[in-house]
Amino acid sequence: MNKVRIATTWLDGCSGCHMSFLDVDQRLVDIADQIEIVYSPLVDALAIPDDIDVAFIEGAVSSEDDARKVRLLRERSKLLIALGDCAVTGNVSAMRNAFGVEEVLERVYCAGATGEDGVPTEDVPRLEPHASPVHSYVKVDAFLPGCPPPSDAILYMVTELLAGHVPDMLGKSRFGA
Repeated sequence: MNKVRIATTWLDGCSGCHMSFLDVDQRLVDIADQIEIVYSPLVDALAIPDDIDVAFIEGAVSSEDDARKVRLLRERSKLLIALGDCAVTGNVSAMRNAFGVEEVLERVYCAGATGEDGVPTEDVPRLEPHASPVHSYVKVDAFLPGCPPPSDAILYMVTELLAGHVPDMLGKSRFGA
């Protein structure tokens, strides 16, 4: 039996959705023979592979690097899932949208600095003008809201996908919970 190839990533967010994914606990072991996690901050994969069956994206798109990553994941995935409120709506990450990029950088790296101040210019991806939900950049096949989504809702979505069904998430999760 071919295993379902799953990728996960987090962009501009807190990683709470990945913690909720891990909270599936023992129940992950029950489906371990059916899945292979091929890319994730939870495993040691360094490059986004080809032929991903399902990609879960946590967090808002806030930088050029985020935008590149979601486009690559969309290109290489059969199904793409927006995981959590930041990926679905922009949520907390989008609170910066009321300010310009330069104002945000100045506040973080200069006014809020306790050591050396100055906006970094090397090895830091350029911020997008706004933090945006994933669907602003690529087609999303399913949305799983929540901050973070409950582990039961994540497991339900995964098991439904494994069964070949498009999951009906109505009543399984809600924004902010």
